[in-house]
Amino acid sequence: MSSRARLSEDEIGAALTAVPLWSREGDSIVRSADAPDFPAAIRVVAAVAEQAEALDHHPDIDIRWRTVRFALSTHSAGGLTGLDFTLAARIDDALRAESAV
Repeated sequence: MSSRARLSEDEIGAALTAVPLWSREGDSIVRSADAPDFPAAIRVVAAVAEQAEALDHHPDIDIRWRTVRFALSTHSAGGLTGLDFTLAARIDDALRAESAV
């Protein structure tokens, strides 16, 4: 699911079931996680940066010590697209790799 076409409400609901740790905030999906320590949080961000570049789709990222918050939206589409959910799944993978919860 990497399309840049805006998703319908039903499609968004279905896509959220595949990334259960994400929640909807308006035209974005968001997730926060705590890494074991600050260096692990930075490794997560570095891994996400690589995935974001590969997809040409960049999240908003907020780092507070070991807590990392991600927000995804496709601004050019005016809302959520398949690309947001593709990147969300890849962010989940990066978080798991660093044992972030």
